[in-house]
Parts: sequence; C-alpha cells; structure tokens
Amino acid sequence: MWDHVATPAPSVIDTAFWLTCGAILLLLVCSAFFSGSETALTAASRGKLRSKADRGERGAEVALEVTEDNEKLIGSVLLGNNLVNILATSLATALFTRLFGEGGTALALATLIMTLLVLIFAEVLPKTYAITNAETAASKVARPIKLLVMLLSPPVKMIQALVRLILRLFGVQTDPDSQMFSVHEEIAGALALGHSEGVVQKEDRDRLMGALDLADRTVEEIMLHRSQIEMIDVDAPPDEVLAQALESRHTRLPLYKDDKENIVGVIHAKDLLRAIHRAAVASGGAPEALSGLDVLDVAMEPYFVPETTTLDDQMRQFLRRNTHFALVVDEYGTLQGLITLEDILEEIVGEITDEFDIDEDHPLRRTDNGEWIVDGAMTIRDLNRANDWSLPDEEANTVAGLVIHEAQAIPTVGQVFSFHGFRFEVIARKDNRLTRLKMRPLGILAE
Repeated sequence: MWDHVATPAPSVIDTAFWLTCGAILLLLVCSAFFSGSETALTAASRGKLRSKADRGERGAEVALEVTEDNEKLIGSVLLGNNLVNILATSLATALFTRLFGEGGTALALATLIMTLLVLIFAEVLPKTYAITNAETAASKVARPIKLLVMLLSPPVKMIQALVRLILRLFGVQTDPDSQMFSVHEEIAGALALGHSEGVVQKEDRDRLMGALDLADRTVEEIMLHRSQIEMIDVDAPPDEVLAQALESRHTRLPLYKDDKENIVGVIHAKDLLRAIHRAAVASGGAPEALSGLDVLDVAMEPYFVPETTTLDDQMRQFLRRNTHFALVVDEYGTLQGLITLEDILEEIVGEITDEFDIDEDHPLRRTDNGEWIVDGAMTIRDLNRANDWSLPDEEANTVAGLVIHEAQAIPTVGQVFSFHGFRFEVIARKDNRLTRLKMRPLGILAE
C-alpha cells in the first residue's frame, strides 16, 4: 500500500507577488508625477513662463497653454492622482492579505506602509522639488499633462458640472471662465511680500504699485483744484500779462475772459516771450511795441477732459496729443481743476521738484517732536505712500476731506479729532478749506 505523499504548499512569494509589487511601485511613480505636476503648474510664474516661451522654449509655451484653464487642469490632475493612489492602496491591501491572511493585521500594515510611501515619495518629495524649480518643472511636465487633460476632459467636465450644481444648491455661484487670481492682485501681493521680507525696497514697491494703479484712479483724485489755479485775464494790459507770466512758477497758464469759468486759451511762457521778441524787433525796440500785443494770438486752444478719465487713459492722451496740460471739467462742463503729465508721473516716481519749487511749501513736514504737519490738499494716497500708513481713501481723496468726512462738519482751528488710529489737529483754515493739519499716530506721544 502506497504511503500518501503531501504536496508542498504553494509559495506566497511568486511571480504574481513581484508583479503586484512592481505595479504598486509604478503607481507610486505616477502619483509622484501628478503631485509634482500640479504644484509646478500652479506655482509657476506665468510671467517667467512667458519670458521662457519668448526665448523659444516649447515646454514653457505648452505650460502657458495648459494653465489657461486652471479648473480643467486641476480637475484632470486630481482625477489621475486619486485613481493611481486608490489603485495602489487596493493592490497593497491584497498583497498584505496574501502574506498575513485575512484580518486586521494585513489591513493595518497596508494602511501604515502605503501612507508613509505616498506621503514621502508621492507627495512631499515631488512637491518640494516642484516648488523649488517651478518654471523648469512646469516646462518638463507640460506636454504629458496636456495629453492627460485631453484624455480626461469628458469625465472632468461631468465632475465640474456636478460640483457647480452642488455649490449652487448651497447658494455659491461660480464663474468657470474667471481666472483664479487677478494679475494685478498677484503682482501687488508679491511686491508687498517682498517689501515685508526686505527683498524689495520701499521706493521700488511704490513706483511699481503706482504704475499698476493708474488704470484704477481718475484725474479727479490728483488734479489741482480750481481754487489753486493761477489764471490770466485775457483783457489785462500786455505788460501785466507779461509780469504775471514771469512771476509764476508755471510755464503754462490758462487765459479767461470775464469769468474764471470761461477759459478761452492757454498761454505758454516761451510763446509769449517769442511774441514779445518779434514785436520788439519789428518796432526797432520801441517801448510801445508791447502795447499792441494780443495774447490770444499766441495762446493755444484749451484742452478739456472729464474728471472721470482714468490716469492711464489720460497719460495715453497726453502722449498722443503731444501736450502736457489739460483742464478738468465735471459732467456739467464746470471747471474743476487742471492736470499735467507731471502730476501723473509723480504718481509713479514720487514728488518731482525743480529749482522753482519752494521747499517750505512741501505738503508733508515732520516737526522736532515727532508730529507731522500736513497740507490739507495732500492726497491720502500720497500720505500713505510717504509714511507707509493705511488711512482709508474710499470716502475722500485728501487729508482735509477725510477729516471733514469723519467730523461731519467743517472744523475750526484748534479742534482735535481721533480716528483710524491717528490724532488730527486743525492748525490752519481758509474760508471753508482746511489748509494745514497736525497729525500723529495715537500710539506715539509727542516728544
């Protein structure tokens, strides 16, 4: 009688085991690719990518194309990443079940080991590299990610529609065509962060922010108010016109007839002097030559602009018309003030002074005891930029306007107010205008 020979148990570590291990490893590599790609493409600066693309780098050009639709990009990458992670975890669970049998041990080991592997090799490692080399990594992964987006486009669109429907049920409206970040806000945030970290100098930040803000500000905010405009009466004797033009610090002066609201021209000091020189030469230097001069003959046509014109548009108009001087009117055609190209440039580069500017007339001056003497007509934005303050400018353009708005009345000399973290004292007033104020932060005592 033949003895029964037991057949050996099949080995657990066989070809299927190694194939499963290889599949898990491949899926982890795919997960690392998806994680790194998502970080690289969202963290990469579009400005730097554009610079690379302009130099002929095809990868950067594809990266710009892929990041045009951030919602579709992130949806496709997350879908691919979740698919490979879930599949890798399922295979690992099956593998450990085969090694240790059914039970909690296999499940716990699979969860622990896969969590560590995914966290280290599929999340932290690729994302750290992608953040460190965002533009380079984005250029390298752009082509395969573009193919992935095309392949996963149908399911991603369905997921997007479902997400919007769910958000709509909770009262959240989404705009699929809007960009995730405003370019203006992104640049402004980068400048503010760079300044706070000491990388960007205050002057550089102010200049760049000034240029960015031109499209959001109007001529009304920076114009010289009509009460401060020097004008010449067109009916005045020529010698008085000449004297006023020579005494003025400005080279261009408006001409009015009968009423200061009736601007009939703008005289340039050089044109006036040329006309006087011609008249003097023609008369042989006779003293009465000046009496026959008609100032309107050498005046330019006045150029009027609406007070709601943006600074960006106005600067373009100045450059196109080859002029630096415009009179500002409101919707009824009433004169409100004047603006020059220099005023707009000062919003970018700061105060521009020359040999004719009086230093004592500077709108902001610090006293020996640490307080500030401020011209009431100084704009809040210029004051904030000069001292790195954050006074609000939504309700008023000037410091005097802010005090009047908060006081809900026109204060008298000597009145003191405290708001927005500052102490304001009115020290000079002319008619209904606050011409000079003294101010200091509330947390700082005068020395």
